[in-house]
Amino acid sequence: MNKKLQKEEQQFLKGPGARWKELKYTLGAVMQFIKGFRALHFIGPCATVFGSARFTEEHPYYKLAREVSSKIAQLGFAIMTGGGPGIMEAANRGAKDVGGYSIGCNILLTKEQHINPYLDKFVTIDYFFVRKELLRKYSLAFIVLPGGFGTLDEFFETVTLVQTKKMPPLPIVVMGVDYHKALINHINIMVASDTISKEDSEIILFTDSIEEVLEHIRKYTISDVTLKTKSNYKPISILGEKE
Repeated sequence: MNKKLQKEEQQFLKGPGARWKELKYTLGAVMQFIKGFRALHFIGPCATVFGSARFTEEHPYYKLAREVSSKIAQLGFAIMTGGGPGIMEAANRGAKDVGGYSIGCNILLTKEQHINPYLDKFVTIDYFFVRKELLRKYSLAFIVLPGGFGTLDEFFETVTLVQTKKMPPLPIVVMGVDYHKALINHINIMVASDTISKEDSEIILFTDSIEEVLEHIRKYTISDVTLKTKSNYKPISILGEKE
């Protein structure tokens, strides 16, 4: 990760700073959004897969991510991930296994930041919050596999946006049921404690059945969207755009 950028972000998150520095940071974030829009505008409807960067290809969760992603790609979705190794690599690889379109939205980190070799297109973003918005913006379904803090952050923020109707009621599936037992239990505790409603908990499907995942996506994906591997939007050459 760029150490200068890291220092700027740390300074920004410390509290009030010089006005010109805060303006500079804000404009930098705007430019990151524009960079993402230009890279991803023409990719068509996606399913985003979240999960750990640390699983190797021998791990059962890597194999599960690869298999479920290949099946989702066969429905007509591009597969989008954070573009790194582990579960992300497995998902992109699954798309490539069946000739699907494979997208990465990478992040600059001190560890685990390299892109995987199964991408048709990728963009590297400096800020987590910009990256997360891009992963959501182009997706009609979300698959969450076992991961760490980053995966849970992506999962809960997406669920919250659906719960608060900032996003349409798109399918959110959590796979790796045994790994997520404590999470399932905690959600049940939240329902029992009235900190969320029963309807809120039903936003999420917990399953290890690939067929159930596919049926859930078919049922809840926006019905008037024609799935294909490219967007209806066409590049404008005068703007330097290309597919």
